[in-house]
Amino acid sequence: MKSAFPVAAGVLFALLAVPFAAPAPARAQDKPAPRADFAIADGDHVVFYGDSITEQRQYTSDIENFILTRYPTLHVDFFQSGVGGDRVTGGKYGPIDQRLHRDIFDHNPTVVTVMLGMNDGGYRQYDADIFTTYANGYRYLLDAIQKEFPKARITLAAPSAYDDITRAVKMPNGYNAVLLKYSKFVEDLAVEKNTGIADLNSPVVDALKKAKAEDPALSQTLIADRVHPGPAIHWVMAEAILKAWNATPLVTAVNLSVEHERVVTSDNTEATDLTILPNGITWNQEDKSLPLPLGPIDADAAMALVIRSTDLVSALDQETLAVTGLEAGTYQLKIDDRVVGSFSAEKLGKGINLALLETPMLEQARRVARDTDLVNQYDYAWFVMNTEPPDEIVADTLQSLEAARDKAVDRQHRDAMPLPHHFQLTETSTPTQPRPTHPKPRTKK
Repeated sequence: MKSAFPVAAGVLFALLAVPFAAPAPARAQDKPAPRADFAIADGDHVVFYGDSITEQRQYTSDIENFILTRYPTLHVDFFQSGVGGDRVTGGKYGPIDQRLHRDIFDHNPTVVTVMLGMNDGGYRQYDADIFTTYANGYRYLLDAIQKEFPKARITLAAPSAYDDITRAVKMPNGYNAVLLKYSKFVEDLAVEKNTGIADLNSPVVDALKKAKAEDPALSQTLIADRVHPGPAIHWVMAEAILKAWNATPLVTAVNLSVEHERVVTSDNTEATDLTILPNGITWNQEDKSLPLPLGPIDADAAMALVIRSTDLVSALDQETLAVTGLEAGTYQLKIDDRVVGSFSAEKLGKGINLALLETPMLEQARRVARDTDLVNQYDYAWFVMNTEPPDEIVADTLQSLEAARDKAVDRQHRDAMPLPHHFQLTETSTPTQPRPTHPKPRTKK
C-alpha cells in the first residue's frame, strides 16, 4: 500500500507562503458541556497512528472537525501519524520502536487510536505465520504505549475493509475475510488490555452492500482501489470511532409553538424573540454547535449515496427545528435573509433537520473544515521533515512550520465559534379556507 501523500518539491514553501485572511469575529459562548462519558476532554492530545489509510488524513480530519464544530470551546491537539505501507513492525519511516517514540510518545498523548492490518495480511489468503507476526507485533506496540503512557485512553480500530463487495473477489473468499480474522484478534486484545475498540470494517461493508444494491457503478468508486477509501467512506469510519467515544447526534434542537406563542424547547442553543406575524414568524438563535461540514450533497453523488446507505446523519448530525400550530400552507424558511428551503406546515410540525440544508451554519462548518485541511498540510510537511536527519536547515524549517501551524490553529478555533442568526418563516401559498390574521406583530422571549 503506497503512501497516499507524496511530497512534491516546492509544496513546503507554498505552504509557508499561504496568507492568513482575517477570521470571522468570535463570539463569547457558554461552554457546551460534552456528555459526561464523551471520551474527549479539554486539553487532550490525540494521536492517530496507522498506515496509509490514516495517512490520507480524512477519517482523522472528520473526527477533528466533529469535535471542533460540536464543542468549539474545547482545545484539543491532534497529531496524525499515518505512514504508507506501515505494519505493526514499522515501515519506511523507521522500525516500530523509532515510530513509537518519535510519532506517539514525543507528543505526550492522552488519547491514542491505532489502526493497522491492511498491509500486515500481505494481500494474500490467510497465513498462520503472517498472522502470528501481526499478533505479536500488535501486542508489542500496545504494551509499549501502555507502559509509557499508562493513563492514555487507547482505542484500537479493527482494520478497515478491503472492497470485496462491489467487485468480484481476487482470491477464494476474498481478502477482507483475512482482515476479519485480524479484526477478531484486535477486538479480543482490546478486551484483554482494557482499551476502547472501534469496528472500522463491518460498517463499511454494510455501507458498500447497500450502496451496491442501489447503484452498482457508483458503489465501485467509494473505495476505488479497494484499499484507500474515498471521502464518503472515511465519514463512515469516523462515525465508528466517534460512536466508540460516545458521541451524540445533537447539534441543536428547537421547538416553537405558534398557538401558544412561545419557545417550547431550545437545546444547545438560545432561541429568543419569537415574533408572530400575519403570515409567519421570526425568531433569533445563538447556537453552541455547528453541523458536520458535509456536502454540498447535491453535488456529491458518492456522499449522497453513503448517507442513504448508513445512519451517519441520524447518528451524528441532528439540527432539528419543529414549529407547531401553523396554518395549513407552504412556508419559506430564511436564515439571515438567505432562503434555505420551503416546507409544508405539516412537515414543520413534525420537525425538519437543518443539518443538510445550505444554511449559514453549514457554510461556517465548511470554513472550519478548510482551516483543518490547511492545518493538516502543515502537519504533514512537519511530519515528513521530522523524519529527516537533523541539521540546521531542517531545524529552521520545522520552526517556521510550527509558527505557521499555530496561526492556522488559532483561525480554526475562531472560525468554529458559532454566530447568531435570524430566522424567518413566511407563508408562500394561500390556504383553501380564510385564516385569521393578527392585527400586529407579537413578540415572545
